[in-house]
Amino acid sequence: MCAESGMPSRSVEREAFIKSFVLFFGSLSLLLSILFYTIYKRELANLDSSIFAQMRICSFDLKCPKFKIDFEESGSKELYTIKRGSEGVYSLFPIGGGSRYMLKIVYPSKSYREDTAEIRKEVAAEFLLAEAVLLVLSILFSLYSINPLRHALKLTHEFVRDILHDFNTPLSIIRLNVKMLERECPKSSKSSRIEEAVETLLRLQANLRDYLGGYELQSETFRLDTLLAERVSLIQKGYPEIEFTTSLDPLEVRSSKDVLTRIVDNVVTNAAKYNRRGGRVSVVLDAAANRLAIEDNGIGIKNPEKIFERFYKEHDRGMGIGLHIVKKLCDQISIDIEVDSKKEKGTRFIFDLGAILA
Repeated sequence: MCAESGMPSRSVEREAFIKSFVLFFGSLSLLLSILFYTIYKRELANLDSSIFAQMRICSFDLKCPKFKIDFEESGSKELYTIKRGSEGVYSLFPIGGGSRYMLKIVYPSKSYREDTAEIRKEVAAEFLLAEAVLLVLSILFSLYSINPLRHALKLTHEFVRDILHDFNTPLSIIRLNVKMLERECPKSSKSSRIEEAVETLLRLQANLRDYLGGYELQSETFRLDTLLAERVSLIQKGYPEIEFTTSLDPLEVRSSKDVLTRIVDNVVTNAAKYNRRGGRVSVVLDAAANRLAIEDNGIGIKNPEKIFERFYKEHDRGMGIGLHIVKKLCDQISIDIEVDSKKEKGTRFIFDLGAILA
């Protein structure tokens, strides 16, 4: 089983692409809409001008079958101007010889609506064509604009992977010397603190590796209760002021041992790190319910719904990726995770293990 590669970079690239596309396409679409609205209004004005010109000709020879001709009494009504009425658009023209009537030439409403509908249809077709061209250009522009970002992310990931790989040698040397120191001084507290510091560095290294992705997940069958006992025993050495309690039913699972170690280490370490002096961390493995619960009575979480977001943190310590990685790893091995937290009262993580039972 292979973990998804390049998850963070793809997420950043996707976000950059969407923002560039929305900004470019949205702003130009707005300008295009204003432009075509102006064109539409101008075409309507041209239609009125064309109709009025035909009305003037009609007023001389009255040979205009598409117009209706009527008469109105003279008054203060404006001549030679397009007006709109219930019967359609019309204009008034004088009749020679001092007549008390004016000539009223009407362009029927039905014909005028058909003409304006045709204009709308033509303008809309041109607008949609322009929008299609703009859509293609926006996609190409957005893809081009994220190329420098993609290149920078690639270089950064390669650099971080190289650094993580180079960490292995000095960390291995330190661990080897700690083992030798323990043989010489079996009860030395210094060697225990060094070992815990090395384990912390290894967890940080694993978190960064998990964050970058691109690694193989190997499934194996093992006892989860044994793994939990080992990890809790190791982590509690670094937090002597915290009380750790465990209740572990025997449970055999088939999954990635490395992934489950990362999950347990992150959650148990957080439960101890963000606790109070004299606080408690409880790890309960319930085989009957196929459930793992990790609970503390520490400072709690203000916004538990946000804790799985990348880079979200409520304290100055940490990078804000630990629980994001936990959620990602749980998704990869099909473990459901729930969190319940109350400020100043504590936090409880619950893992449904049904999908990884052996």
